[in-house]
Amino acid sequence: MLQRQLKKVPQLVMRTLTLVSLRRRRKRRRKSWLNSDRDYTYSELLSRAFKTLRQNNPELAGEKKRYTIVPPSIHREGNKKTIFANVADIAKRMHRNPEHVIQFLFAELGTSGSVDGAQRLIIKGRFQQKQIENVLRHYIVDYVTCKTCKSPDTILHKDNRLYFVQCEACGSSRSVTAIKTGFKAQTKEDRRAAKRV
Repeated sequence: MLQRQLKKVPQLVMRTLTLVSLRRRRKRRRKSWLNSDRDYTYSELLSRAFKTLRQNNPELAGEKKRYTIVPPSIHREGNKKTIFANVADIAKRMHRNPEHVIQFLFAELGTSGSVDGAQRLIIKGRFQQKQIENVLRHYIVDYVTCKTCKSPDTILHKDNRLYFVQCEACGSSRSVTAIKTGFKAQTKEDRRAAKRV
């Protein structure tokens, strides 16, 4: 038993000596960057910068979070109406006001509609789920995603008639364009409503 332990002692001593020598080499390498006159390549400097960045900020080393939302729940009601059932849930997941999302949907689809008591959006016209998904994708690119760090953790706030998107991750802020409604043809219902007023 004692002989076995004595045989292990040289192995342990060798391991500690190699660890100590590795640490000394690393210290020399660190100092060599500062005291050296040689020209370093761009890739060496870049890899050193990223290595230092990862050491000082380990949360940046992880993979980027993938931003996903639930697909829109689209149903038809009759021939001329489309119901978007989970618009409030999608707006909540994007941290946006549902009225702003609805206004963007109406402007992009070139239609109008209303919200019923169950927080479902009733859109005038026949639309497929794919069309609504494309409009929501455009909304996320324009009004949700940070242009600097591509993070979805942003806040939309209004200041002096301008909308600003402020990123929670990197702190950057940018202004976004107001929602522009396209041409809307005047219908008989619109003319009747104007006469009543």
